[in-house]
Parts: sequence; C-alpha cells; structure tokens
Amino acid sequence: MSAALSAIDALFAVLVGLAALGLVISRQMAALLRLFVWQSILLAASATTLAVGLPSGHLYFFAAVTVASKVIAIPLVLRSTLSREIYARREIDQVVSIPMSLLAAAALAIVGWAMVRPLVVALGGSLLVLHVSLGVVVLLLGAFTIVVRREAVAQLLGLLVMENGAFLAGVALVPDMTSIVEVAIAIDVPIVALVIGLLIRTIHNEVGTTSVGGLSELKDG
Repeated sequence: MSAALSAIDALFAVLVGLAALGLVISRQMAALLRLFVWQSILLAASATTLAVGLPSGHLYFFAAVTVASKVIAIPLVLRSTLSREIYARREIDQVVSIPMSLLAAAALAIVGWAMVRPLVVALGGSLLVLHVSLGVVVLLLGAFTIVVRREAVAQLLGLLVMENGAFLAGVALVPDMTSIVEVAIAIDVPIVALVIGLLIRTIHNEVGTTSVGGLSELKDG
C-alpha cells in the first residue's frame, strides 16, 4: 500500500475516532444521529481506501454495506419510527456534565490506546497498529456513551458506535471478511434498530419520556 493511501486512510481512521468523541460531548439528539452517520461514512471511506491499496474486493463490499445500512437504512428507520419531539430536544439528560464527560472520555481514550498499542505493535505494520488502537478507543467511547446518557435513543447510537469501532479494527485485522457475515450484519442491524425504535416510540407514547432514569422511577413507583 502506497504512502499516500496510507496517509489518507490514517486521516479517515482518526476522524472516525473524533466523531466518537463528538458523540460523548454533543447535547442534541439530532446532532448525535448526524455524527453517527458521518462516522459511518468515514468508516466506509477508510475501508474503500484499504480496498484500493491492498487490494480487496471484500472491503469494497463492506464499504457499500456500511453506507447502505448505517448511512441510509438506520437513520431512515429511526426517523420514521421515533417522534419529532425526541429529535427536537436541545438538551439530553446524562449522568455527568459535558466537561466531565469530555475529560473522562479523553482519559479513557488515552488509557485504551496505551494498553492496546504495545500488544498490536508485535503484529507489525503501522496501519494495523493505528486501526486496531483507534478501533478499541472508539469501542470504549461508545460504551462510555451508553453509560453516561440517560436517553434510550442515545444509548442505541452508543451501541452502534461500538460496532463501528469493532469494524474499524476488523477491516485491518481481517480485510477478507466473508460476504455472508457482511450481509448478515447489514440485515441484522437495521432490524434491531427498527425493533428498538418501535419500542422507544411505544414507551414515549405511553409514558411521555424515553429517559432511562424516568423509566426507573416509574418502575420503583
């Protein structure tokens, strides 16, 4: 793989990580969804760059599947199943403040990078080191988003970001993933998003909130 393509791929991979950080600090539900879409576009762009440089037909297919499922299908499913009121909210409840979330996320990213990088260096290749290290960081930031957000929709997006992190590492570790697995994931994820979206809409209609804390209070009551 040429130095130019490696540099372009590295840029896309870093931007995927920055998008995950943006999800941690964003206050608006609509902004969360936009960040997830852009992160998925960047993931597909990274896979396409790798496909050109390696080359690998499987990575072209993976990029197409990512765009179809996460850039098109999932946003359409969520927008069609969830009420406008959910996306109109300017403030999203979360366990800790935005500044504290940013500090915690930065610390988590540094720790994750420091722990994984020495293990991956032994496998060789700067491209592999970057992808796997950033993939683990994105996965951790997605998990952190699930923990600190109180809104069910934001937690769903955190789960999908974790999947993007796993794929960011996977495209470098196993560039020749079988098409069967890719198709299964492409079908699976939108279905899960549809089911969760319908569930969240039903809860919102019945209870008037999608805050996990509010739902816990109803249970206790």
